[in-house]
Amino acid sequence: MKYIFVTGAPGSKWSSVIKNIYYSRDIDRTDFSHERTYYHDANGELDLMHLGSYFDPGMEFGDWFDHLDGRTKSQCEQEFDRPFSGTGVRIIRSHVFAHHIEYLRTHWPECPVILVHRHDDACLGWWVRCGHFNITYPDYSAYYKDLRVMAHRIDRQNGDISMAWRNLEGVEPKGNYELCNALGISSPLHTNYRQIYEYNDINVKVLGGRLG
Repeated sequence: MKYIFVTGAPGSKWSSVIKNIYYSRDIDRTDFSHERTYYHDANGELDLMHLGSYFDPGMEFGDWFDHLDGRTKSQCEQEFDRPFSGTGVRIIRSHVFAHHIEYLRTHWPECPVILVHRHDDACLGWWVRCGHFNITYPDYSAYYKDLRVMAHRIDRQNGDISMAWRNLEGVEPKGNYELCNALGISSPLHTNYRQIYEYNDINVKVLGGRLG
């Protein structure tokens, strides 16, 4: 099975990065359901921003991902595959993957890892603006608890992402079309899914090889 692993702190705008590759014809979108959507108006108009499965402690999937490196490859893949029933490349996203980047690269060296980064305060502010603990999917309440804990977890996740960013080789695409090329998947055909990261205050880096 081919995976694309994605990590970024809450408020990193990683959901928009994923949304703008999600409609590639190469992606398995069988994890989509209306219950796994969330609309917000942080950009000025109500828009669908969360779609598909999210994996993290306290969420629908990946409840033990804060201890990912204590599980076998087979156990991890069983959890990765739970929301899906189709074929194609599966996007597996988790904030806490930030702490397990080397584990992912060691056990799935053929699968790219996408790092999404913004500064700590920008992440926290954007997450609050997007709905904070009123976000209906995914559920942040169990693991992130309150704003103090959220700020701490954002700091730690961004710290590990920044360390990997500095120390590991990869490519830094300028937008979602370049990201699709770096991943080896086709770009979404609809012009609604066109994103330039600089214009959105987002930094993206891809570790690992192309799938295609």
